[in-house]
Amino acid sequence: MDRVALNGLLRPKSIAVVGASATPGKIGFTVIDNLIKSGFEGAIYPINPTAPEILGLKAYPSVLNVEGSIDAAVITVPAKFCLSVVEECGKKGVKGVIIITSGFSEVGNRDLENQIVAVAKQYGVRILGPNIVGTLSNSDKMNASFAPFLPLPGKAALISQSGALLIALDAASYTRRVGFDKLVSIGNMSDVNFADVINLLDDDPKTTCISLYIEGFKDGREFIEASRKSSKPIIALKSGVSAHGAAAAASHTGSLAGAAKVYGAAFQQSGVIQASDLNNLFDRTLALSLQPPMKGDNLVIITNGGGVGVLATDAAERYGLPLKFVPAEVQTELKKHMPEFGSAKNPVDLTGMAGNEWYADSVRFALAHSWTDGMVVLYCETAMTNPMEIAQGIKKAVDEAGVKDKPVTVSFVGGERSEEAMRWLVENGIPAYNAPDIAVNAMAALREYSRMKAMATESLGMDIKVDREAALEVIRRARIDGRGALTEIEAKQVFNAYGLPTTATYLAKTEDEAVTLAKKIGFPVVMKIVSPEILHKSDAGGVKVNIKDEASVRDAFKTILTNAKAYKADANIHGIAIQEMAPWGTEVILGSVNDATFGPTMMFGLGGIFVEVLKDVTFRVAPVSHGQALRMLSEIRGAPILAGVRGEKPRDREAMADTICRYANMIVDLADEISESDANPVLVYEETKGIKVVDARIILKKK
Repeated sequence: MDRVALNGLLRPKSIAVVGASATPGKIGFTVIDNLIKSGFEGAIYPINPTAPEILGLKAYPSVLNVEGSIDAAVITVPAKFCLSVVEECGKKGVKGVIIITSGFSEVGNRDLENQIVAVAKQYGVRILGPNIVGTLSNSDKMNASFAPFLPLPGKAALISQSGALLIALDAASYTRRVGFDKLVSIGNMSDVNFADVINLLDDDPKTTCISLYIEGFKDGREFIEASRKSSKPIIALKSGVSAHGAAAAASHTGSLAGAAKVYGAAFQQSGVIQASDLNNLFDRTLALSLQPPMKGDNLVIITNGGGVGVLATDAAERYGLPLKFVPAEVQTELKKHMPEFGSAKNPVDLTGMAGNEWYADSVRFALAHSWTDGMVVLYCETAMTNPMEIAQGIKKAVDEAGVKDKPVTVSFVGGERSEEAMRWLVENGIPAYNAPDIAVNAMAALREYSRMKAMATESLGMDIKVDREAALEVIRRARIDGRGALTEIEAKQVFNAYGLPTTATYLAKTEDEAVTLAKKIGFPVVMKIVSPEILHKSDAGGVKVNIKDEASVRDAFKTILTNAKAYKADANIHGIAIQEMAPWGTEVILGSVNDATFGPTMMFGLGGIFVEVLKDVTFRVAPVSHGQALRMLSEIRGAPILAGVRGEKPRDREAMADTICRYANMIVDLADEISESDANPVLVYEETKGIKVVDARIILKKK
């Protein structure tokens, strides 16, 4: 029933317009007018309490007076009347309600919005909006919006949180020659959200690519799940990527987590391609809607100009597709289609003498060869060639190659004749662009999609034993004490319950206890202040390391207490932690935040100055697959340090990845309890030697 209701919103067979008007310029008039002009073949019911007819259509005082069934109702009446209208729609059996009206949560009127959703749910009605432009569908000949016209027909669908931007992109589809079958304005997302529309479009035979303009999510995990399951490429342009204001700076992770980093991680984990700006959204949408993914890394560039070939080569490296020389047997064949001074290596430079035949023969052979995974064809307009003939030759060669699972993008650089040729190519299914780097970027999107879909299907399961009850008991005792943070010893107990390898640490309340524990652990030891009010122990002079004998233990005990009291006189001091002094290793940091959008989110980076100053960290939404954990190790700028530099042996990446997965499992399992956490430093040893968590911090969620 829910799918039927959603389908009624995007592909209705009958539409009522509540607030329909006979006055040009009013939204209620524009929606009726647009439905008629777009050729909508279903029933249109204008709803107006006083008008007998509008634009030649019989009008009704209420949806309850309409004789036939209604799939969707478009509401344009003022906000204060929307609640009663939605209730009438529910009683009528309307499947979906499209609320164009503004004046709800976007201006602080959240209560009314929530009331409308509650009433709709009582009747099984789904709501799109409020505060939207409406919906448009070329295949349904439906412009149920106040956008001026249907977009250029195509195979993509666009979901936009911004109504004004959707209208602008509707018009731009004609100038940019990027076609859309559907445009969906999603507005406040009071009910229907991105995930709902993605799920619906995934079953839509008219849609091959889903493009998104995103300002924010209400449920980021639902989006991840829908995108991960989608069989169609999804490309997203995310605005508003400044740092979260919600994250407190109680932990390193909390201060470093920002919208751009967390959203970027979520997109990667869900197989969503990112666009850098509006132009890039159009360029990548064109490629993803018309071409198959690029399944390997072997890109061939064919050109008639050295300059554009070099520009494309630079772009290929910049966008993650560095060129390789094609195999010798391929070069031998390609040399037959160029003068002696041409180059068959890659880029394949046919030279300015290249005509239609050389282009066609080269494209046909190279695309069909098993080494090739994707192809970018470049053309600089010359007086000796006709761009349209070159375009037609490229298309014919692609068809004759008989390859359906390798993408091709094209760039023509020239005047109006080249522009006309590129329009023809796009109309015939080959993405074409007016600059070589854009064609390469489009190809990179097709490669990214292939890689990301493979990542998104990785298993998230971990067969590990945990003691959740032991962890919860530690947290319960802290809450009974009225504390919002665990001590280091308590945090390590929680870590241990999830299999994280921590240094042995015990609490001493007296000097004598400290000496006894130090002897039990074995010298040298580390000593630290234990106080829920002193989270950053080093700042308080609350840490002493490399303590080698009993006298030093006693001196350190006194000094740490004195420093802590001077730092915060009213601090509740539990005692002094006596800890094994782990051997030297490469310092890294693990951490988590409970992100407002995505929930438990994992951080990894190098420790020390790298996190304090350089902020060299990366994020993932938890849980994290083993493959994603390994990629986190490679994403930071300091990755070469983990790989081993200046004669040092590589660090234990497998142990680090395993620990990341365990940590992520912990923060998901304890999501109702943990707000932020850090393991810093974590010492990483040589391959097969493992890791040690030296310090631990857990901030609890407020309840």
